[in-house]
Order: sequence, then C-alpha cells, then structure tokens
Amino acid sequence: MAMVVERERKYSGDEAFRLPDLTGCGGVTAMSDATALDLDAVYLDTTDLRLARSGFALRRRTGGHDAGWHLKVGATGGPRTEYQFPAGPDDGDPPPELVALFRAASRGRPVAPAARIVTRRRERRLLDPAGRTLAEVAEDRVEAHDLVGGERQAWHEIEVELVDGDEALLDAVEARLREAGARPVPVSKSHRALASRLAAARPAPADPGAAPVLDYAAAQRDALIGNHPGARSGDEDAVHDMRVAVRRLRSTLRTFRGLWDRRESELVRGELRWLGGQLGPVRDTQVMATRLADAVHAEPDELVLGPVAARIAERFAADLATALDELRTALDSGRYAELLRRLDALLEGPPARAVDARWVARRVRRAVRRADERLDRALAAGHRAGGTADIALHEARKAAKAARYAVEVREPAAGKPAARLVARLKALQDLLGAHQDSTVTREVLRRQALRAYAAGENTFTYGVLHARQAAAADRELPGLLRVRDRARRRKVRRWLTRTG
Repeated sequence: MAMVVERERKYSGDEAFRLPDLTGCGGVTAMSDATALDLDAVYLDTTDLRLARSGFALRRRTGGHDAGWHLKVGATGGPRTEYQFPAGPDDGDPPPELVALFRAASRGRPVAPAARIVTRRRERRLLDPAGRTLAEVAEDRVEAHDLVGGERQAWHEIEVELVDGDEALLDAVEARLREAGARPVPVSKSHRALASRLAAARPAPADPGAAPVLDYAAAQRDALIGNHPGARSGDEDAVHDMRVAVRRLRSTLRTFRGLWDRRESELVRGELRWLGGQLGPVRDTQVMATRLADAVHAEPDELVLGPVAARIAERFAADLATALDELRTALDSGRYAELLRRLDALLEGPPARAVDARWVARRVRRAVRRADERLDRALAAGHRAGGTADIALHEARKAAKAARYAVEVREPAAGKPAARLVARLKALQDLLGAHQDSTVTREVLRRQALRAYAAGENTFTYGVLHARQAAAADRELPGLLRVRDRARRRKVRRWLTRTG
C-alpha cells in the first residue's frame, strides 16, 4: 500500500472558461502539452454516508496512472493523505488493509457503492527552468451519478496539485485562474455528487445554549476519527492528536455532564478512558525514547559509560512494538466501533435538558476554580513536606487541562479574552507537565539502571541523568509560581463572569 500527501486546490468554471497561460506563476517557466485521461471512479460509503461526513473518501478507480483503490483522509483545500492499493479485475470489495484505516469513519459498518464519477481530464505539468514538475493542472469534465438517490450532475472543474512546488505557487496560480473567471470550490467531487443526501443526513441544529459544547465535542470526535489511520500506523503526531482528542472529550463530558443522560455519558467516558489507555503506552514510549536519547546525546563522552544509548534504544523499540500491536487490536475491535456509535448518539441526539449560556458559563468558571484550588493544595502540600508533592502536582496538571478545555468551549464566542486565558492555562499545564515528565523519567532511569546492574554493566550514566532530571524539576518550580500568577490576573479572567 502506497501513501502520499496530496496538496491541491479546486476551482469551477463555466462553459466559456479557458485555462490561461500559467507561466510566470511561482517560478513556472513552461507548461507541458495536455495529456488526455478517462477516469471512472465508484465511491463507497455507509448507508448514512459516515465516511463523507467524516472527511474520508473511498473509491475504486480505473484509468489514469494510479488506478486502483484510494482512500483519502482530510478536508478539501488542505493537505489530504491518500492511501493507494492495487485492485484486481474482479475486486469489488475494499482490501482489508484499507478497511482497517476507515473503520472509525464507518463506525465498523459495511460500505457499498454510493456514487459514480466519470471524468474526462486534460492534464498539464507546470515546469521550472530545470524541467522539474512543480505542479499538475487538470481540466476536468465531470459527470456524477448518486447511485442511491439517483441524482445526476455535470460540471467543469480545474484541479491544481503540487508536486515539487510550494504554497506560494498555489497562491500565484489561484490569482491567475481567478482573473480568468474560475471560482474556488470548497468540496470534493464526491461531496458534490452526494450533496443532497449529505444535507439530509446532517444532524438538526443544536439548541443555541448547548451548541458551543456540542460543536466543541463534535470537533474532538472528528479529530479522533481523522487521526485514526495515522495512529494505527504509529505516526507520532497522529497518536498525540488522537490522544488529546480523547482527553478533551472525556473532560467535556465531565465538565458539562448535566447536558446528557448521566448513565450513558459516564459509560462513554469510561470507554474513552479505555481508548486513552491504549494510546497512552504508544505515545509515552515514543516521547520517552526521544527524551532519553537526547539526554544521553547531550552528555559529554566521558560521562557516558557503557552501552547506554544502545540499551535505551533496544528497550523502547521492543516496548513500542508491543504497544502498537495492542493499539491496533483495540482499533480493530467491535468495542471501539461501539464507542464511536454511542458517542455519535450523545452528540447528535437531543440533549437531556435545555441549557442556556449562563449554564455553560457557570461550568466553565467551576472548572477554572477547581484548577486553582488543586494547584494551591499541591503547592501547600509540597511546602509542608519540604519538597515537591509529585502526585498532587500531577492532579493539578489534570485540573489545569480540564479548565483549559472548558475555556476553549467558549473561545469562539468570547474571542481574544478567552484565547488569552487558554494560552495562560496552557503555559501552566506545560510547566506542570515538564515536572511530571521529570518524575516519570527518573523512575524509568532507575529501572533501566537496575537492568544494567543485573547485566553487569556500568550504571554511572543513569545516575548522572537521574540527577539532572531532579535538578531540572527543582528549577521549574519558581517559574510555576510566576505562570500561575499570570493566569490569575484580573484582566485575564474578567470575561469569565460574562455569559455572552
């Protein structure tokens, strides 16, 4: 299976539109002659179009240089990841490798043909002075057929896809196309073909009072699903983003829990905790492996005694392989699909109660107040003990995250004042996180030293690294007080009492 990152923009033009000369745009010095292609693609989806609604497009295409199965992930207009898999002549079902990647988007349900799109394409390459292809420009005559609803459409579309060019080239080409009468198209061909059914499948608008909470939670659900393919392959950014989406969802269901049936929302929170528990070992192993490798590399050669770097690499490579296997098993499970279906029902069904802006604002204030109290208790406990209270500071960090996520719910309406508080809470969370990372790293180093000692190896370097981690944690505490005070300034929090 091949994977490519697609960066393209789409435009529509009427029957009179003619592709202008694009030389001079972003380093383009020549345009190749046009190549004619006939493309025939059948798009598959669930009966309720969950793939399309989640930003996924699954198709089996004939014609062109990349015929076969394609799975696209991401919204039109930005970078999209495309997974490509060859198809046999009688291959009517998507291969299992692709099914595993869209399982979250389909909620584990079967897919079937949803639309057919036939494209007559004239493709040109935009070249630089060295003959490199900077981008490809395609003029498409499109005929689309909704295979379920029966609707037929036809249109003229222009696609510009980067090859070795950059965003500046896309901007320059767009300006030239607009001058010639083209207009940006915000949706893909498949979305356009299925537009009527997609509109009918869209959930009813939420009550205005609950809308900020539901919109925020739905965005986190979509982030979770969008990062599923990358997380399954172990991509570090995707695992991180998926884990953050899970945390935000769990926090939102707790902070605003009166909005949903308590029993169902707590069940979903519990299942999200399970999912987070599958993502955590992968992400923690990735982070710790990099952290320790960098720490060893930063030490002078004379302080690195024994095969420290090699032992750390071996240990974390084995741990990561195990954690990834367990994560894939979880993501392929019926339990995961059922979690997503329950989450959909919570976010798209009617709330358990009607709420207004005051209700939301009160719960945001409560989350911020709880974070303040947790941090004050943690600092007081550390002072009385004559040292840092690691567990209490970790709990304070979790409360700071919950407060930040709650404030993010109101950020679209409150604007810059809320964004400022989000930034201050993130700074506080990051400092507390650095302290927690130091605590965890010291324990990992202690265990690694025990393994090295049992193997008859020198443990000196592990002790040096342990001491440096402890010293770093101590240095961060004064900064923590300053960041706390900045987050509590009156001008930063004044807006919290408003309900608008």
